[in-house]
Amino acid sequence: MSSVQGLAATMMAILQTRLALLATEVEEEKQRLLGVLAWGAIAILMGAVASVFLAGFITVLFWDSHPLLVLGGLTAAFALACAWAVNRVKAITASPEGMLAASLAELQADHEALLAAAKGAQPTDKE
Repeated sequence: MSSVQGLAATMMAILQTRLALLATEVEEEKQRLLGVLAWGAIAILMGAVASVFLAGFITVLFWDSHPLLVLGGLTAAFALACAWAVNRVKAITASPEGMLAASLAELQADHEALLAAAKGAQPTDKE
């Protein structure tokens, strides 16, 4: 009976450790996500304002000579910048390791250790 209690205590300690690790990782991901969202919103706002002023300046500058060419060129430049930004977002969000990678790795290690211990505790046919 004491070995079962010892096993239960060990399992509870492992579970508690893994849950603490999971909570830490979730908190880190939340903080990272909030930071990315805040700075992303500021960047979008400032970029949009700067783009509007730049487009207005260039259009007024070339209004007498080639207004349609300037407007078309600015539209193409903004479309290319948008496509580049979308690709950057995809690259940032497609991380090679998934969310909670450390917790999943620790759980996998625990699983393998328990399997090895279970195989070691069973009698073998060679005896």
